[in-house]
Amino acid sequence: MGTVAVTGSASGIGAAVTARLAADGVRVVGVDRREAEVVADLSTPDGRVAAVTGVLERCGDGLDGLVTCAGMGGLPDRAGSLLVEVNYFGTVEMLTGLRPALAAGTSPAAVAIASNAATIQPGVPDGLVAALLAGDRPTARAQADEAGSVTAYAATKVAVARWARRQATAGAWAGAGIRLNAVAPGMVATPLVDEQRADATMAPLLEALPIPLGRPARPEELAAVVAFLLGDGASFLCGTVLLADGGSEALLRPDAWPAPWDLTPDAAASTFGVDPG
Repeated sequence: MGTVAVTGSASGIGAAVTARLAADGVRVVGVDRREAEVVADLSTPDGRVAAVTGVLERCGDGLDGLVTCAGMGGLPDRAGSLLVEVNYFGTVEMLTGLRPALAAGTSPAAVAIASNAATIQPGVPDGLVAALLAGDRPTARAQADEAGSVTAYAATKVAVARWARRQATAGAWAGAGIRLNAVAPGMVATPLVDEQRADATMAPLLEALPIPLGRPARPEELAAVVAFLLGDGASFLCGTVLLADGGSEALLRPDAWPAPWDLTPDAAASTFGVDPG
């Protein structure tokens, strides 16, 4: 794989992905607010445009991969609207803005970073997820601020995973030869988690999270998962959300997958808007 762009490249999972790919001989274009080849703030529309432009200026005729690691965690005193901008729109607008360059790349692949919070955190507001997927920034921002960033975090990650699955099979992605998948990490030993551990409200919640493997992940372990999804070994994966959480989701929700497809009239009405009569 020739050239891969990585957002959030200065720390955490993004830094580990950048190091792993560079060690594999990949040309990495890092994007972050500091210490990156492309310095841009993904929390604003103008910053996202600058990030896309900066990557395009450096990738020449085509981009072979994209990994959207940039993200923020929830804290009691952090505005939920900030997570809406960084976690969701910072991911989706980078993916859409760089999609044409990916289509011109060689065996292109994109990996979005979701979270197991999307499935194990209760009380995720459906209205916020719907507003995000509809691209309704004003409504999403307002609802996220009302819910708070701890709740909004899970909603942004649900929306990222659903957006990736919806788009992955479309003509603009799979039809253009671009593999789009997502990773849903659990707790990872990163500055994001360190920040939450330092908060008196968040620390007990983190301590209460069961991890069957007995420890948080190392960023390098997530980088290995991302490298796999970018590589030829994952050439038949499309629209996959790959859990990498040490078993937390399997422990808490062992029967959540597989969920058989129910095509009874009432279920079809709910899923497809079909009149069961």
